[in-house]
Amino acid sequence: MTITIRPLQPSDRAAWEPLWAGYQRFYEVVIPPETTNLTWSRFQDPGEDMHALGAFDDSGRLVGIVHAIFHRSTWLPKWTCYLQDLYVDDTQRGLGTGAALIDAVADLARANGAGRLYWMTHETNATARRLYDRIAERSGFIQYRKPL
Repeated sequence: MTITIRPLQPSDRAAWEPLWAGYQRFYEVVIPPETTNLTWSRFQDPGEDMHALGAFDDSGRLVGIVHAIFHRSTWLPKWTCYLQDLYVDDTQRGLGTGAALIDAVADLARANGAGRLYWMTHETNATARRLYDRIAERSGFIQYRKPL
């Protein structure tokens, strides 16, 4: 099977939503519909530094999504790319789809002059961590959050 990765277009929204919902279920979060609408509109706005890519199987079905955000850093002169969300349909896990999506974001980051690509995952996400430990280096940093 061949996976094709490309930027998500407005016509991909209906196929994107079930994967976005699956991602939320996995992490036990609920993103309000108005935030989902805003996020989708940002993906489609060329003035935003947010991107959404999709992995499509041979039949054209969307089987994986990844979202990336570019930002400046006080540590690097170049842009930094944060891979914020990665989700692959259950039927595609272990087949290289996640790695292909990460590679596509790395290519996007390089093309946009980024000097670093980074992401986070939950410490209990053992399946994803096996992939991440193989293709990247753990930073050792721990994330803290303060609601505002």
